[in-house]
Amino acid sequence: MSRYDPRGRGNRALLVGVSEYDHTAPDPQGVNGQLPAVRRNRTSLENALNRGNVFGAGEVRALASPTPDEFTGALHQACEEARGLLLLYFAGHAVTSTSGNELHLQLRTARVLTGQGLPGSVSFSQVLGELAESKAEQVVVILDCCYAGNAAGIWHRFDDPKRKKHKILLLMSVQPNRCILGGNADIATPFTREMVHVLDGGGEVWLSQLYDAVKQRMAEAKYKAEDNDPQRPQALAPPWNRDDVLLAAGPLPWPRVDPDRDRFARLRKLLARPRKMIDRLGRTALSVLLALVATGAGGYGVLVLTGDSGPCEPPPELRVLTDPDLEPAMRAAADTYLASAANTTDEGCRRSGITVYSAGAAHVVTALREDSDPWQQPRDDLNPQRDIGPQPDVWIPATRADVGRATEAQVGRVFARLEPDAEPLAYSPVVLAVPEDLGADLPPTRRSLTELINALEQADPQAEVRRPDPEFGDSALLATVGLYGDGADVRRAEQLIDRAGRPESSAVRLLCTLPEDDAADGRSAVLVPEFLLRSGVGCHSLTRAERTAAYPDDVPGLEPTFVRVRWEGGDKDAQARDDEVDRFRDWLAGEDGRKVLGEHGFRSATGERGLLGGKAAEHGLTASVPPADSADATRLDRTLESYGNAHGPGRVLYLLDSSGSMAGLWDGPSGGPGILKQTLTGLGRGDEYGIWAVHGLKGRTHTELLDFGTHPRARGENALKTGKGGAEVRDAEADPHAALLDALAFMRERGASDERPQLIVYLTDGEDDERLTGDRLREVEERARTSGVPVVMVTLNSGGCDRDRPGTRVAEAAQGRCLDAGDDLVPALRDEVARTGMGEE
Repeated sequence: MSRYDPRGRGNRALLVGVSEYDHTAPDPQGVNGQLPAVRRNRTSLENALNRGNVFGAGEVRALASPTPDEFTGALHQACEEARGLLLLYFAGHAVTSTSGNELHLQLRTARVLTGQGLPGSVSFSQVLGELAESKAEQVVVILDCCYAGNAAGIWHRFDDPKRKKHKILLLMSVQPNRCILGGNADIATPFTREMVHVLDGGGEVWLSQLYDAVKQRMAEAKYKAEDNDPQRPQALAPPWNRDDVLLAAGPLPWPRVDPDRDRFARLRKLLARPRKMIDRLGRTALSVLLALVATGAGGYGVLVLTGDSGPCEPPPELRVLTDPDLEPAMRAAADTYLASAANTTDEGCRRSGITVYSAGAAHVVTALREDSDPWQQPRDDLNPQRDIGPQPDVWIPATRADVGRATEAQVGRVFARLEPDAEPLAYSPVVLAVPEDLGADLPPTRRSLTELINALEQADPQAEVRRPDPEFGDSALLATVGLYGDGADVRRAEQLIDRAGRPESSAVRLLCTLPEDDAADGRSAVLVPEFLLRSGVGCHSLTRAERTAAYPDDVPGLEPTFVRVRWEGGDKDAQARDDEVDRFRDWLAGEDGRKVLGEHGFRSATGERGLLGGKAAEHGLTASVPPADSADATRLDRTLESYGNAHGPGRVLYLLDSSGSMAGLWDGPSGGPGILKQTLTGLGRGDEYGIWAVHGLKGRTHTELLDFGTHPRARGENALKTGKGGAEVRDAEADPHAALLDALAFMRERGASDERPQLIVYLTDGEDDERLTGDRLREVEERARTSGVPVVMVTLNSGGCDRDRPGTRVAEAAQGRCLDAGDDLVPALRDEVARTGMGEE
């Protein structure tokens, strides 16, 4: 057997734990559910490896719920950097191909489509290919997921003429073709939990020993996979006849000694500081100091210095829940605090551990307001522990207004009491970050958000404005407060935001995904917290467009606030937990905490709101910012409700020119009915739509091909079927003036009581445009301008959207769009309909 000791060789460990998924059941394309236990896996294994003395400072990286691009980018970086041992750990959902010949690791955006479609996943073969090409001397892959045992077969089938795969060893949580249970938020999954126990056992732990010990412990505990099968870990390949790898070399554990009976207690206290110094100075200093201590104090001095973990009780673990955009900064602050003197006893032990996690702000507010009972006692139908995470000791929302939202209308018996600090920890304005290449030259401050967006569009009509999901992150919701203003016309306000599919869940993810399309990145202004422009984001892309911040004066800023959460019945260690929470709060609000927040781009919470660290000019920022009014809880709730309505089921009214001149533009997929038929995919089950055939000059100038309401797609397609009984060309002319006025009045009446998105589509050949000129055109423009309903004018001949043509003027007045034969008609029109509708389900 060849034994590989990687210490000091330039190692890397990449720990990938996917606990949060964007698409989960009951979504038919979603994965089975969230995996809150994986958060524990990630943090406990990270701590164990950092304690194990094989991986050095900065060599262990944990990746929380990454997208496929984030995962592959981090994996490639680790493969490039590792020279000794490369350890890859994955915990999350996984599925096999129909044949069982491939294992797909499902990342945050994973979906399951009919057939072989698995977007958001990465195949294990792809991972093997990356690992085989790495510069590491030895690779260990640890999989804690369903079907993990199938990875061994993939390894054997992997085409590797240069025999590079033989440096890769596998440790798998379950036998092939078995699925494991997801666990809960309180403890890690069984395989990882037992693995961490063995790694923390002290002394040298080799991969072969780890496998044998974990297999034995799991057999004794009788852990079960799904269908009540025993869960048996697997390895590639016992009896370790090729290689073995050292994974931990921690100090041996020593029994806790009662300080009152320990005649060396004072000596141990005196030696605490030298022990810390040894951690910094390394093995040479250790040897010298051991010799000196052993001479004067017998063997016990050696025990104290080498057994650092021995006399330390496990510290209480504080759970800190925060906003998704704040998570990277709060995690950095917690990591700094954990290693600080404030969190270290005189004996050199940690006072507390801290787990930082995040969840959608609206979900957290709802859970604290309505669901604190099932958060303590989860139900099958309602389980915040699964959907959000464990019960927090501390909540750091992005605005203190969230506390008001959670407490002002609490429902039923409340099991969580919130105690917010009077002042925020820091401040960060929400900015419109504009690519420098656009050359928009916007005024940096003292303009409303709407004014800034309008000025941007005037400077460059191709510019787009993007915003994350207001239902997930508070920074996007605060931006929406400014966007809606007094809320008089929410639909028109939403038209200022580019809506290319589902919005990204957070500002961090928005800034990560934009560089995937250089053109979109270069023309997109983004509504994000200012601090992200300073600190950057944790995605692998380093080619993001440079942006300059403009500061709308009607958008409340982020004011992260420390909130103590007390749970009914959670008083078993209340005093000790209070002490550690207070200690962390004091540190975070003090000089050391402000330093970390300053490094991440935050500003002072008072005064001129100056940056806590760095120079503004270096990052396209303004030195001091006059703050907007603080967020108001009632207004946030009202804005969120209006946003939901504006993005709920839509209404679309199709007007199809059916006059005689359309005869040559009628049949087939490129004819008028065929074009409209292809846009029906943009409408979903809850959307309402109708189809009018426009013809005639006197009396009623249209007839209904399909009444206005909700319809299955097949019914809409049937109405547009050409020929008798369907869409027919009439022996008549058309009056676009009368038809458009009727349509605008019809849609305005239906949208009077809500903010649901609406759209009118008018498709014509333009032959009747002479009836849409002069006063008649101006009347339609005026009605369109005041209706709040966008109009898409589609002309099947070239030049229909030239300047001052009727179609162009009507579309501009209605803040819609004009399309003609020079455009890619079907995709463009389908996109416009999809912006209004919910899409096929």
